[in-house]
Amino acid sequence: MQSDTRSSVERALDVLAGRRVVALTGAGLSTDSGIPDYRGPDSPPRTPMTYDEFRSGEPAQRRYWARSHVGWARMRRAEPNDGHRAFAGLERTGVLHGLITQNVDGLHRAAGSRSVIDLHGRIADVVCLDCRQTTPRDVLQERLAALNPGFVATAGTQVETAPDGDAVLESVAGFRIAPCTACGGVLKPDVVFFGENVPRDRVAQAYAMVDALAPGPDGAGVLLVAGSSLTVMSGLRFVRHAHRHGIPVVIVNRGRTRGDELATVLVGGGCSDVLPMFAAAAAGSAVA
Repeated sequence: MQSDTRSSVERALDVLAGRRVVALTGAGLSTDSGIPDYRGPDSPPRTPMTYDEFRSGEPAQRRYWARSHVGWARMRRAEPNDGHRAFAGLERTGVLHGLITQNVDGLHRAAGSRSVIDLHGRIADVVCLDCRQTTPRDVLQERLAALNPGFVATAGTQVETAPDGDAVLESVAGFRIAPCTACGGVLKPDVVFFGENVPRDRVAQAYAMVDALAPGPDGAGVLLVAGSSLTVMSGLRFVRHAHRHGIPVVIVNRGRTRGDELATVLVGGGCSDVLPMFAAAAAGSAVA
């Protein structure tokens, strides 16, 4: 570890020591699980499908589900990494009081975290846009496989996959999509697409989690941002909210973020390297 990173880790540990923590995580946390991010230093340009495009009709829906059918076959095999496990450890020791994730991969829960707000939903769930019935993604995967035998194998193994499980395919011709089994309506992954609003109750829960860090008799808690460039307002608003209310902000990320000027401490490093140091320090304090 470079000396400047080591120094910033030590400053972050000083800020975190003895304080309650809420985490805000982004795609950079899951890169070491084999899921690429959107805006990391080495990430190629990506143009994910927008909500309006998905709702435009069957051609767009066919394109989305064909690509997702291939991508999900890989994404479902992803395992939590040391960063996810560090957050689960921080929760077990009582340091982490809640976690807001912008990720849809479900790896925080797989690692053992329980107090999680899935801000953008979970790719493992599917919702009908007509009757609102929610069903498991695995069930839809089996239906799509039956409708499109051999499609995944034909796509090959060298297909690039995006953070939301969307695979880049040259052709989706002939792919058959599956309607809702309850009403015949349009199925969509139960995640927030670009151009779609996060449900208000979910945003309110996240704000309440951050508000619980407000300065009190024992001082303020800390908002710990990990693996997010904070490019979109969906996550940045919580950093701005914390800063306005005198709550320290620690950011761990490879590369610059949109919230750097609001941070108390910036740690330029990988989540799988840095977060276990935080968890180890917290565990040591708990034992002591």
